[in-house]
Amino acid sequence: MLENDHIRLRAPEPEDLDILYKWENNTEWWQYGSSIVPFSRFALKQYLIQSKQDIYQDKQLRLMVELKSTHATIGSIDLYDFDPFHLRAGVGILVDENYHRQGYASQILELLEAYCFGFLRLNQLYAVVPVQNTRSINLFKKSGYILSGTLQKWLSSGDFYEDATLFQKINHKTYG
Repeated sequence: MLENDHIRLRAPEPEDLDILYKWENNTEWWQYGSSIVPFSRFALKQYLIQSKQDIYQDKQLRLMVELKSTHATIGSIDLYDFDPFHLRAGVGILVDENYHRQGYASQILELLEAYCFGFLRLNQLYAVVPVQNTRSINLFKKSGYILSGTLQKWLSSGDFYEDATLFQKINHKTYG
């Protein structure tokens, strides 16, 4: 369920510290997430140690993306704002720039959906995407997410506010 012929989704390991440090401190990516300050190695190490990797306890889940052929870590995918009553979660995806435009993002999202809809039995996944992030918008559209609306002046870049698009994918196999 968490792998295909090319990639595997797995729990973060202590060995991921350096790559997480690189990704979390890339200021160009902060506009797409919720980080506004750098993370220290110590803080990331504590996260790796203390995270229960239990979505019901943490209300979030991070999975690392590994190439099966080389065991290289090429990205991560996050479930955030997990709501166990309404059975929904937000999705955030990161693919290292060295692995862009190789079809990995679609595969990662497909594996995550199989896990969320098949195993966790979530009702829906959603993504909030800045209107300027055309790659992510195209990814979610191509993956069957429905554009549900525009959130006006939703994301701050520090100097101005940017609109964001809200995408949803409903699990049509759940009750109700």
